[in-house]
This record gives sequence, C-alpha cells and structure tokens, in this order.
Amino acid sequence: MNLVEPIRSMQDIERVKRILSEKKQRDLLLFVLGINSGLRISDLLNLKISDVKNKNKVQIIEKKTGKKKIFPIIKPIKNLINNITKNKSENDWLFKSQKGEGAITRIQAYRILKQVSKIAKLSINIGTHTLRKTFGYHFYKKTKDIALLQSILNHSSPKVTLKYIGINQEIIESSLLAFCL
Repeated sequence: MNLVEPIRSMQDIERVKRILSEKKQRDLLLFVLGINSGLRISDLLNLKISDVKNKNKVQIIEKKTGKKKIFPIIKPIKNLINNITKNKSENDWLFKSQKGEGAITRIQAYRILKQVSKIAKLSINIGTHTLRKTFGYHFYKKTKDIALLQSILNHSSPKVTLKYIGINQEIIESSLLAFCL
C-alpha cells in the first residue's frame, strides 16, 4: 500500500488552485480549506454553511477523536466562502453533492483530488489525506514548531507528526548530504 503524500511544492499548490478555480468553486474551497485547516476529510465534509458563513472561526467536534477543534478562517478563504454561500440556505452542506441532499462523499472528494492531480501533473501519491498532510508539511516548514503542529493535528508524539508529514526522511537525507568529515 502506498501512503499518500503532502503537496510539497508551492508551485504545484498554486497550479491545483488555478485548475480548480476554472472548474467548480466548491472543489476549490474543499482544497483551500483542507490545506489551510488541517482538518480530516470526514470533518471537512461534515461542515454546513452555518458553520462557516459570516464567521471568523470554525468550531467543530472532530469525528475521529471527539475533541473540540477551533480554527480561524483567514480572509482569502472567507471571501471564497462568501462567494459560494451567497443565496444558499444556512442548513445546506458546505460541500453539497449534486446528487441528492447530502454532502459529497469521501470517495467523491478523492475523485476530485485525483482528477486535479492528474491535470496538474503531480507526481505524488494523492488521496484525501493529502490535504491534511499538505497543511502539516507547510506549517512545519514555516514555523519549525513541531510541538504546536502535534497539538493542532492531535498526534500523540512529535515523532508521529514528523513521520506523518514526511519530514523524517527529508531531514535525514538533507542532513546526510550536508555531512562530510
């Protein structure tokens, strides 16, 4: 079984955003919210419009852990949410399916990500967890604060977090390349 990976390149992230912006705004929001919140796909797909519309932060109870999670909605995402939710009922799903009354399924989210990764010519193992891992990878690269990231992702140890975001092997290789006696 191949583990899914984060999208490490900012150019790849921007390419995916551009492709999605030319398709469906709903799918763009799924991607952007996923890579900026660190939420699991099950928690993303469970969001209603009332959870995010006219809000500065989102409060949820994580499905997997049962723990309370609060995260801010940054201005670019707030603008996207406002565009998408305009004239929609607050009781609607944020990521509403075109088939039926519910939200898109995890499988549909996977298809969306697989399709856009193919169009964007990404050469990584992609899956729905790629969103969360991308958040973790870039958060760590920017802040170098593994303890805070561990807390955000609700992981049991820094070692788990580093392995999860694929930093361990990257750190080992760059350290060995820079090492010479």
